[in-house]
Amino acid sequence: MKDNLIPAATVLVLRDSDHEMEVLMVKRSNKPPFGNLYVFPGGKIDDDDYLSDLENFCDGLNDNSASDKLGLKHSGLSYWIACIRECFEEVGILMAIKNSGEKLDLDGKDKSRFDEYRKLLIDNKINLLDICKKENLTLTTKNIAPLSHWITPKIESRRFDTRFFIAYLPENQTVEHDGLELTKSVWINPNKAIEKAFKGDMPMIMPTIKNLQSCEDYRSAKDILRDQKKLTNNDIPPILPKFFKENGNWVGLLPGDEGYEDH
Repeated sequence: MKDNLIPAATVLVLRDSDHEMEVLMVKRSNKPPFGNLYVFPGGKIDDDDYLSDLENFCDGLNDNSASDKLGLKHSGLSYWIACIRECFEEVGILMAIKNSGEKLDLDGKDKSRFDEYRKLLIDNKINLLDICKKENLTLTTKNIAPLSHWITPKIESRRFDTRFFIAYLPENQTVEHDGLELTKSVWINPNKAIEKAFKGDMPMIMPTIKNLQSCEDYRSAKDILRDQKKLTNNDIPPILPKFFKENGNWVGLLPGDEGYEDH
C-alpha cells in the first residue's frame, strides 16, 4: 500500500464563533492537482519538516509520541510540523507561543515582523526552525490532533499518504491567504460547507467532504479537539478509495462498502 506514496499533512483549522463552530476552507488556484477546489490548508511534507532539532521547540510532543499516535516507526512529528508550516505559509496562521508564555499578536505588534518571516519561508530562504530560534517560540503541537488518514487511489499517477488533523485557531491571528496557491478563504460551519458541496456551490473532492462530515455532530471546536486527542492510531485506520469502471461508468468504493474487497 505504501508504494511511491508522498507523505502529506492537511489541517482543519477550527474556531468557535458566537453561534456555531466554523472551519477554515481555502480555494485552490486553477493549477493541478486540486485546481479550483475548496480544501483545507496543507501540502506535502518538506525536508525541513524532518529536522530533529524541531523536537526541542514543541510543547510536550516528541517524535516518539507523535510517531506512536500515527502508527509509524519514526518521523511522526514531521506531520505536525508540516501542518504548522503550511498553515503559516498559506493562510498566515502560526500555531506557536513565545517561550515567555506570551501569545503572538499577528494582528498587532508582531504582524510586520512575522509577515516578513512568512515571505522568507515561502521563498525557502528560512525554515520554521530558524524562526523558532530567532523568536524564542514554542510550537503548540498540543493544539493539533489527528483526524483521519487518506491514501490516494491507485488509479492516480501521483499518490499521497495524507494525514488530516484538526487545530484550534490561536487568538490575535487573522487569516490572510497567500493569493498564489490560494485564491479565496472562508470561515464556514461544516454542515453548511457540506450542503454547498452537494449543491455544487463549493466544489470538493470526497476526502474533504468526509472530513467535514466527521465534524458535523459537534457544536464546539474545543469538544472535537478534546475527543480526537483521546484517540489512538487504531481508532484512525487508513482509507484507500477504490475506483473502477462498471458498465462504462466509474464507481467509487470506500473500505466497508459492499464489493470493496473484490477490487
